[in-house]
Amino acid sequence: MEKDWKLFKKKLGGWQESYMDRLIEEYKDILNSDALSSDKYWTLRKKIYEDYKSPGVLARDVSRSNMFIILLGLLRDEAITMDDLDEFSDELKEDIEQFIKQEKTFLRKSHTSN
Repeated sequence: MEKDWKLFKKKLGGWQESYMDRLIEEYKDILNSDALSSDKYWTLRKKIYEDYKSPGVLARDVSRSNMFIILLGLLRDEAITMDDLDEFSDELKEDIEQFIKQEKTFLRKSHTSN
């Protein structure tokens, strides 16, 4: 896991920059739309507020013990894909895939029970 931690610290900043590049393109689309200026402003303000919560923008409490949770958040927000984890240990990738699979099963069950 030490190798994973070092690799994570090395890659996190680049992943965040790439994610923010995508967000900026989305912001440009909002600003360049034909909507009223006030609608553009409020739409953009809401989007920036929501995006700010993503670990792709700001990863809080970056530590070895939080690495797994941050990776899950990056995957959920599509800041990264499983392909971005190619250099990480098979154990970490398997743990992440298992967690995502269990989460999907749980969400599916909770939707069918409502």
